Amino acid sequence: MASSDAQASGVEKAAQFRDIGADAFVLLLTRMQAESAGTAARLNGVTGIWFTGGDQTLVTPVLLGTATLAAMKARYRAGAVVGGTSAGAAVMSDSMLTGNQRPPGDTLGYYGDEFPVLARGVIEVVPGLGFFPGVIVDQHFVRRERHNRLLAVTLERPTLIGAGIDESTALEVRPDGVWTIRGEGSVVVYDARAARITSRHGLGAAEVRLHVLPAGATFDPTTGRVSLPH
Repeated sequence: MASSDAQASGVEKAAQFRDIGADAFVLLLTRMQAESAGTAARLNGVTGIWFTGGDQTLVTPVLLGTATLAAMKARYRAGAVVGGTSAGAAVMSDSMLTGNQRPPGDTLGYYGDEFPVLARGVIEVVPGLGFFPGVIVDQHFVRRERHNRLLAVTLERPTLIGAGIDESTALEVRPDGVWTIRGEGSVVVYDARAARITSRHGLGAAEVRLHVLPAGATFDPTTGRVSLPH
């Protein structure tokens, strides 16, 4: 649903899942359909839910506060795996990056896909779907040099852990809440929960914790402990 060609994107992804043995179907919804109990019932018994890439702001207005999202969360609590790629990863957290940003003091224009400043009020954040609470997710992270974006957001919202997931990389959240990194790249973590942060006159901080987690690393967000692969 995040794709500009949602039908084709869904068909392609469902075919990929079928190739590895899953019984997959595509669910493309309007807001009215998402609010329907009949639509929600289509998720009864599913063991996995996958969100494809594109623009995450096309997904959340359709699903937030609906019977279908409630059904998805019920399946998740029952043990179903929920995940997504790119925009589908961004929607997982309860606070979501939209990709929009404004230069400081500019009320008219947006930057493009670059993040040249660290400042307050620059990066737009809206509610996500809430499968991954206490975290804010950025994607294509190292490849597209999005460090400033996630760092600014994390310092503005220090109760949230910033998780920057690189391309060809997965952040797996185990049932006990511990993260495991898989794939070819890394996940960069900004943890400002114990940091000292300026209250005004610019965005500054001390004692922010930074972790660069390659494949095989684990991170416990409750304790802050990291295990790196040998």
